[in-house]
Amino acid sequence: MIPAISAEHISKRFGKLQALSDVSLRIEQGEFFGLLGPNGAGKTTLISILAGLSKADSGLATVMGADVQLDFMKSRRMLGVVPQELVFDPFFTVRETLRFQSGYFGVRNNDDWIDEIMVHLDLTSKANSNMRSLSGGMKRRVLVAQALVHRPPVIVLDEPTAGVDVELRQSLWKFISRLNQDGHTIVLTTHYLEEAEALCQRIAMLKQGKLVALDTTSNLLERHRALQKNTGHEPDLEEVFMQIMSDQSGAIKNTPPIGKS
Repeated sequence: MIPAISAEHISKRFGKLQALSDVSLRIEQGEFFGLLGPNGAGKTTLISILAGLSKADSGLATVMGADVQLDFMKSRRMLGVVPQELVFDPFFTVRETLRFQSGYFGVRNNDDWIDEIMVHLDLTSKANSNMRSLSGGMKRRVLVAQALVHRPPVIVLDEPTAGVDVELRQSLWKFISRLNQDGHTIVLTTHYLEEAEALCQRIAMLKQGKLVALDTTSNLLERHRALQKNTGHEPDLEEVFMQIMSDQSGAIKNTPPIGKS
């Protein structure tokens, strides 16, 4: 089976900044995958390359087998991206925004799915509200809806719960988990490491543009149980993350198997 996402030896430089350096990873169809790292680690750059918004200096990236540069139309249809930034058109209502987004991907008569998305994201009461009148949390819900409206098999969530309330976080994860159970591949970047620990089957960690960890969540936690001697409790993903980021060796911590935990 072809991977949902494949990145082979991806490098990208912006002037003097080496944003990505020889990054390779493979995400299987149906995985809930975490892409973690501090600010500036290269996560958003990698997502931009996968979405065709930025071109890698070297390497090959595919989405559902489609080359993101040579077969942009196909790869883009396979992908739904929720960006960090609150990007929206202030001239349309929520429903109009989602209808237009459907049209961009050639999807017609999509109102039933739009209604279902709005129910799950608690947007129904705002369906006829102008985008510029929405709160920041509501705008972020619309961004999530836009990423899902063309039913992509691969969904990338770049800090989807940044600055949103607990209620939205819970409803969002319930809906996204259901999509994952239905076969959608989910890629999550987040600074809420408890979310990644609870949701992600495998995790990759980037540091200064390099891949420094790639393993199942359970294996990452198991390998760092030595922390228990110092803290007196079982390590969580935040402690594992801090230890890996503080490691000066730069050696990747991984195991060969790609399967889920």
